[in-house]
Amino acid sequence: MLAILLASAAGLTTPALAQSPASQPPPQRPTTTPAAADAHSTHAGHEDEIVVTGRYVQNLDLLAGTSVLDGADLQRDIRGQLGDTLAKLPGVSATSFSPGASRPVLRGFQGERIRVLTDGIGSIDVSNTSADHAVTIDPLTAERIEVLHGPAVLLFGGQAIGGAVNVIDRRIPHVVPEGGYHVDVLGSLSSAADERSVGAGADIALGQSGFVAHLDGSWRKSDDLRTGGYLLSPQLRAEQLEIAEEELAEGHPEEAVEALALADQRGRIPNSQTEQKGFGAGLSFIRDTFEIGGSVGRFESVYGVPARPGAEHHHGEGEGEDAEEGAEEAPVSIDLKQTRYDLRAEYSPDAGFLEKIRFRGATAKYRHTEFEGDEVGTVFRNKGLEARFELVQRDRNGWRGASGAQYFRRNFQAVGAEAFLPANKTNSFGLFTLQEFTLGKVGLEGSLRYDSTQVESDILDFDRSFSAISGAAGASYAIAPQAKLGINLSRTTRAPSAEELLSNGPHIATQAFEVGDPDLRKERSVGAEAYVRLDRRDWKLSLTGFANWFDDFIYDDATGAEEDGLPVFQYFQRDATYYGVEAQASATLTRIGGFTIVGDAVADYVRATIKGVGPVPRIPPFRLLAGLEAQSTNWDGRVEVERVAGQDRTAAFELPTEGFTMVNASIAWRPWGKNRETAIMLSANNIFDVEARRHASFTKDFVPLAGRDIRLSARFSF
Repeated sequence: MLAILLASAAGLTTPALAQSPASQPPPQRPTTTPAAADAHSTHAGHEDEIVVTGRYVQNLDLLAGTSVLDGADLQRDIRGQLGDTLAKLPGVSATSFSPGASRPVLRGFQGERIRVLTDGIGSIDVSNTSADHAVTIDPLTAERIEVLHGPAVLLFGGQAIGGAVNVIDRRIPHVVPEGGYHVDVLGSLSSAADERSVGAGADIALGQSGFVAHLDGSWRKSDDLRTGGYLLSPQLRAEQLEIAEEELAEGHPEEAVEALALADQRGRIPNSQTEQKGFGAGLSFIRDTFEIGGSVGRFESVYGVPARPGAEHHHGEGEGEDAEEGAEEAPVSIDLKQTRYDLRAEYSPDAGFLEKIRFRGATAKYRHTEFEGDEVGTVFRNKGLEARFELVQRDRNGWRGASGAQYFRRNFQAVGAEAFLPANKTNSFGLFTLQEFTLGKVGLEGSLRYDSTQVESDILDFDRSFSAISGAAGASYAIAPQAKLGINLSRTTRAPSAEELLSNGPHIATQAFEVGDPDLRKERSVGAEAYVRLDRRDWKLSLTGFANWFDDFIYDDATGAEEDGLPVFQYFQRDATYYGVEAQASATLTRIGGFTIVGDAVADYVRATIKGVGPVPRIPPFRLLAGLEAQSTNWDGRVEVERVAGQDRTAAFELPTEGFTMVNASIAWRPWGKNRETAIMLSANNIFDVEARRHASFTKDFVPLAGRDIRLSARFSF
């Protein structure tokens, strides 16, 4: 079967196979790390993790495949962008547009079909608008990251068909720290991009008043990324070699030499440098039955956008004398800034039908400027607000649940040569409920959601409203203690986004002139999951199969026309199917000399087809990750091998991707043992310096993954 992934601090995370007690509050900071025992008690620790939809409900079977990344796992796998940080988890890939911009890909879905959250509220940026736009969440200050699959994520909106990613930080303190304060410091150095980073956070109790203050800050800087193998994919290399041959035949030796040099280019990716920084402050008032808190955060990032070899980038072409045909293109970079304000309040009645009453909200101002050299190209602005109100039911004879309302508002504007999306506003209001019943060995669950969404653009005199009802139901059966079978069914409806409705302009990130369709209908999906979860003393297994059948699936496809030197891609609707499988297992192999030897494995596969068209583009291929780990009180050592198959099942406008095998190793030292979070870690990634590309990436043919990367990180907690 599959044998891999770990259940310890130095290995990969495991899914939360069971859930937290309904009354358990969010953990302030674990007094023991996830590696506090052997592999299997570690798994149990992850089972006790609280997921954003599960704080109020036990045994959420609808959340099949939920994974949590925290502790030393997070320390080892942390990268500058959220997508790359999570890419080893089951069912997860990344857009990997560049080191400065990478969103998660869940079960082959990306963009509008997944939600990226901070403590249950959206990131309020424009990362869903384009692959070259960064997520405004810094993993460096995250306490843990949750990846939620399955139909229950419709609690965050009908569009979250693929799943949700929730980043938990401590910016709004949940509890009073023991001893009056808690401090975390995390720093790292890595060789592939000469990266250096540091992040720190502190929670401080203000006397006995119940007030807790929080401060945090982070900084990360990297140079151009060094890769293994050639920069260009085999197909682009062949293209450049053909150009060289043609130029030489036409008597242009200088152009031929230039094409040959490009084809043979290795080493660092030009214009892939990054600099990222952020800081935040929060204050909470905490009592036994009531808490309220707020925070303010600032996120800034400046990063290069690698250019596709041979791609023209003349924004001003045809618009005046300033456009010079054949002029050398200046490097493109993005300067991004976001200021965000968050609020959370919770009341816990002593008795009665309700166990908790919660409010969570955030508002943010976002702006990023795309530069061509020193000149301003396009400026994107976004003002957003999101809020949730929840009523959590007290457990009554196996019946529990939660109901609530959600509101979202976005005001988007882009000005400049690449303003492919006109100014627009989106308003959305939703009502939801989730109910669970336990009847002996049988568990039953049901959820229902109603959304009303309005998209309008004054510039285009456009105004459309959509109403959507989504629902899900699940059943599980305990075939034995810690062994469960289950099935989930869902019917979800997604309103088309402003990008899909209103786009009309050049989009250099995707090398396309994008055209929306203002008459798009709602996208509907029927989803099904079947799973088995086994949790024994010395081994664990989680296996999930899933499928989605879409009516009016929204996708973009080439029309054959050309505009501004770019192929025209227009949004269309057809039926489509997605199906796949995820598996995760771990086993204690032996215990010897004070060490526990654990083997673990993760595998995932997705296949997606648009009816009458062919494969859905950018679908990750089959992946298998296997690891072997030795764990002890003070030391953990791990070796893992990741095999990613080639992907030749491609859409008409994308190139196939070759497979690769990557070997990684790490060693962690905890000087004060597993009961303390302080750890020093040395890891070697892509040890054999192989050429590797993610098929889910728009830029995979000229932006490969990092080559051999030696990383040293240290985390101090006190």
